Amino acid sequence: MSDIFDIAGKVAVLTGAGGVLGGGMAEYLGAQGAKIAVVDLAEEMAEAKAESIRAAGGEAVGIAGNVLQRDSIEQATDDVLKKWGRIDILINAAGGNKKEATASKDLSFFDIPEDAMRFVVDLNLLGTVLPSQVVGRQMVSQSAGVIVNISSMNSFRPLTRIVGYSVAKAAVNNFTQWLAVHLAQEYSPEIRVNAIAPGFFETAQNRFLLRDESGTLSARGEQIIAHTPANRFGAPNDLYGTLHWLVSPASGFVSGIVVPVDGGFSAFSGV
Repeated sequence: MSDIFDIAGKVAVLTGAGGVLGGGMAEYLGAQGAKIAVVDLAEEMAEAKAESIRAAGGEAVGIAGNVLQRDSIEQATDDVLKKWGRIDILINAAGGNKKEATASKDLSFFDIPEDAMRFVVDLNLLGTVLPSQVVGRQMVSQSAGVIVNISSMNSFRPLTRIVGYSVAKAAVNNFTQWLAVHLAQEYSPEIRVNAIAPGFFETAQNRFLLRDESGTLSARGEQIIAHTPANRFGAPNDLYGTLHWLVSPASGFVSGIVVPVDGGFSAFSGV
């Protein structure tokens, strides 16, 4: 019997892959034999991550790409097609939060600047929609492909203070379901769309909420750990098994779902 988890030779495009979570996913998929296009706004970060994949024996290329500019995504897609001829997997990992779009004791909800809110919503929502349009068109021409969006547990249970990010990720969930149905019904049932919703993973964007300046847990960080049965924050490698399943033939009858990877946070009532 063939290995239903085999993704060797598949061409995967990962946006935001110069970052912690996206970069870790790129390295993992590269180690499984996939051909990796590392797309990031910062070309030097994209190329550095691609080089680390190549140094480990994988095949990868770093490409500059702005997920909020269609022409930039189209150019990145063209670069991938010129090199490998097809795109089998799209991981929409570009995203993040911004302190100025987060309510705090120093910044009330009523005073959050419009430009900060727009930045976070655009980055997380349009930064998922636009690559899905551009790369999704290529998948339609192939009649096959897999898209995995990166959502957040904030999308199910909005967290205090995190207004822009929660709003955007909730929209990503809805878009994931909509696109899964649309592509299957209008084009090919061999094009699948799913999402992963990480729980609390410590990144550069949220560290200011989880730890104080000395590096010790903030009151909020302590509260999160107390409500996470796994008793820790997530690490990038906690996402890899779920990601591998979603991009492989093992999940061939799975589309339109959002998978929580949260250490049990969503299952715990606090009692």
